[in-house]
Amino acid sequence: MPRPTITTTGETLDRARVEQMLQDDAILVFEHCDFSGADLSRLNLQDAIFRHCAMAETSFYAANLARTRWQRCRTGHADFESGDLVDACFESCDLNNTSWRRAKLASCTYRSCKLTGAHFEEVSYLGLSFEDTLLVGADLRRMSFRKMKLVGLDFADADLSGCDFREAVFEGGSLRDAHIKDTRFDGADLREADLGGLKLVNAKLFAGAVISARQAAELVRALGLNVG
Repeated sequence: MPRPTITTTGETLDRARVEQMLQDDAILVFEHCDFSGADLSRLNLQDAIFRHCAMAETSFYAANLARTRWQRCRTGHADFESGDLVDACFESCDLNNTSWRRAKLASCTYRSCKLTGAHFEEVSYLGLSFEDTLLVGADLRRMSFRKMKLVGLDFADADLSGCDFREAVFEGGSLRDAHIKDTRFDGADLREADLGGLKLVNAKLFAGAVISARQAAELVRALGLNVG
């Protein structure tokens, strides 16, 4: 028998109220609700739907958020550390400065989101997908994007140390001034990416990658040479 659905609109919610709602064993839908600063750690919110909700500095520490759906939510500085977000989907959400440390992000999807300054240390992420998303200044160290199609991803100033971009295809997006110590780009197609700020000391990391004639000329000019 399918679970019933309970929709809550326009409320300001704290932990006690959410715990009360969870007793009904229903799929919870929240629209235009305010969870700002709430402690929702370790709660089982599996399958919940959040639309246009405010969640600044909300704690979802170790919460079960599997198969949740998030649409146009504002969750700046929220804490998703150690959360289960398997098969979760975020669309057009403000997730700036959020923490995802040790979260389970398998098959999690971010579309048209803002993840500026987000931290992704030690996450499990098989099948994780980003699309048309800002990752400016994000901490993505040691993550693998191998053979992935990367559409509209802005990695400017991001920490990509130890990341694997081998054979990845960049469709737009930016690597401008990204931190790329020990990052691998063998066989990557970078022709549509912004490579501004690439230093000569990093050039060997791009051995085997494909770049355009325009990008090659820009790299040469960055060395102070004139293209004849």
